[in-house]
Amino acid sequence: MACVIVWFRRDFRLTDNPALQAAAESGYPCLPVYIHDPAAEGDWAPGAASNWWRHHSLQALGDALAERGLGLVIRHGPAGDALANLIAETGAVAVHWNRLYEPALIARDTAIKSRLRDNGVSAVSHNAALLYEPWTIRTGSGTDYRAFTPFWRACQRTQEPPAPSPEPRLTAGASADGVTITDLGLLPRIRWDHGLATNWQPGEKGAQRRLDRFLDDGVSAYETARDQPAINGTSGLSPHLHFGEIGPRQIRTATLSALTHADEDADQSAQAFLAEIGWREFAHHVLYHHPDFPDQPLNARFADFPWRADPEPLLRAWQRGETGFPIVDAGMRQLWQTGWMHNRVRMIVGSLLVKNARIPWQTGERWFWDTLVDADLASNSLGWQWVAGSGADAAPFFRIFNPIRQGERFDPQGSFVAHWVPEIAGLPAKHRHAPWQAPAGVCRDAGVQLGHNYPRPVVDLQASRKEALAAFEQIKGSSGGG
Repeated sequence: MACVIVWFRRDFRLTDNPALQAAAESGYPCLPVYIHDPAAEGDWAPGAASNWWRHHSLQALGDALAERGLGLVIRHGPAGDALANLIAETGAVAVHWNRLYEPALIARDTAIKSRLRDNGVSAVSHNAALLYEPWTIRTGSGTDYRAFTPFWRACQRTQEPPAPSPEPRLTAGASADGVTITDLGLLPRIRWDHGLATNWQPGEKGAQRRLDRFLDDGVSAYETARDQPAINGTSGLSPHLHFGEIGPRQIRTATLSALTHADEDADQSAQAFLAEIGWREFAHHVLYHHPDFPDQPLNARFADFPWRADPEPLLRAWQRGETGFPIVDAGMRQLWQTGWMHNRVRMIVGSLLVKNARIPWQTGERWFWDTLVDADLASNSLGWQWVAGSGADAAPFFRIFNPIRQGERFDPQGSFVAHWVPEIAGLPAKHRHAPWQAPAGVCRDAGVQLGHNYPRPVVDLQASRKEALAAFEQIKGSSGGG
């Protein structure tokens, strides 16, 4: 009996899933398929934290499909070969999938689409991941945008995205053998993932719960609360978005619906939140138009930046959360334990690494890629090039965050650092962001022994700032884009 294959990739949901909807409307039974093909992503195969999330998200998707009488067939890649084998085994007449936008995957999917069509099989791709696909938004001169604000304004001037579609009614198709999720080997062999399991619920249900909770409790204060790492002021939806457990159309529609009776301040906060969804769109826009963006500075003159000759000691201290700057160490420990870091703190830790330590932004990008549950090639690249001053709509290089002042401003009571850096929790709040400046007696009373149970700062902020600016002066006159 003929069927239609629905090829799940990073769209692990049943609601507002255009590929699934189209397959259901085809009149044929559906065969849900996941093909594990990390090699297709080239140098950017998913990292350890992403693999943890993928394992549990696939479990949730498989359970949801099973409740509806369908099985999720899991195969190993290469994806083109796996699909060809499934078509031969089941007599499938079509394959539907939702588009991905990483350069290596675009190339793979283009080749697969041609191969299927050459063999007489319908191959149809859809948009499930973005409000506005990267090729649909152009400047007046027909080029891509390099700055977020005009990009987002252009998006808002275009036709509104379609409303999210409901979960379709599915009919089971032909059966096929496959491997188990455990066979994919996505979970760590040494189980360091307790903190991830404590903080996250991967899957469509977990995504919807998080969105509902944010709209009930957080969106009205988002504009101010989002910069305070000690409180739960952000949505936490980024990993759910990355794995397609919820889509941006759903988030946009639900947010606008929640504003029906909101006051002006709440409306402004909600618009600020939707602009962050727009920043994610912008990241994909930049990556699509500049495929080497994850590896090469968009502003070419930064290719000649004089980085530190021996970065290893500083890099290890940064990775371990042992820099001696509490707000930085708190963020790095939060990342290691939960697979996530508050966005304001991401900027602070990035600035210290790239500017004060003068370690290439690609090094930080790679560390985040392996440790973030929301590691997204477009967003991760955009964030690190923003910090480095080399990317689209980037912060000027001379904007070097002072971790003391950033901590005092956004974590004024030191609650965030006290939680993640308990060695200094006994200090009074006014000393928590610069314990080396506290009087010796205060440190002694708090049990803080600098250089023993908590490190002294690994760099001198003033001296390293001067060195960074001097390094920037060396490339200012060079030619390059940006």
